[in-house]
Amino acid sequence: MAGMEGGGTLSEVYQSARKLLLRARDGIERLERFESSVSGTDSPELSFAVKKDISQIHSLCADMDRLWRSIPAKSQRDLWKRKVEQVAEEADSLKDSLDKYSMRNQRRMLEAKERAELLGRANGESAHVLRIFDEEAQAMQSVRNSSRMLQESFETGTAILSKYAEQRDRLKRAQRKALDVLNTVGLSNSVLRLIERRNRVDTWIKYVGMVLTVVIVYFFWKWTR
Repeated sequence: MAGMEGGGTLSEVYQSARKLLLRARDGIERLERFESSVSGTDSPELSFAVKKDISQIHSLCADMDRLWRSIPAKSQRDLWKRKVEQVAEEADSLKDSLDKYSMRNQRRMLEAKERAELLGRANGESAHVLRIFDEEAQAMQSVRNSSRMLQESFETGTAILSKYAEQRDRLKRAQRKALDVLNTVGLSNSVLRLIERRNRVDTWIKYVGMVLTVVIVYFFWKWTR
């Protein structure tokens, strides 16, 4: 399977993502139970925690997407690709559910605020009621701002890790090419040295042949006289 990378093996990262999915799904179910209760209460802290888990799942999906591509066996790559895609789809579904819940909650708070304004004009106590809902609205806005900053931080970290992995892969490929070039150069030098030795031998053979030819011609000339 995949080797160590970032926070663990592919299987370990997958198990972490599955645990976060279960926790995020349970959090959304609790939020929806709060919503359907008689009081219609809300939990900004729980909403923030669920959004943080979903952002972390997306970050883990980016890690797993990089890890499964390094698996040698195609069958295993295809299997892990489907698993990672399934986790990403479930995370997107949970994010959609959370976004819809947030929209409903904001609409409910706005309607409650409007009712409070009408009621306050009727009984002269609107200032107190409006202050309560303003504080709740400010708290929700603070939670949304914090969760948005957290999500941006996760996305930035994921992008940096992806760039680092790409650079490392390019360096590995460059190293392999450099080794191939060095091996090729070493082989070429050996061939050149062999050719040079052969040229020197051929040159000696040529000169020795010329000398022998001259000697033979000389003795033949002397013999015929």
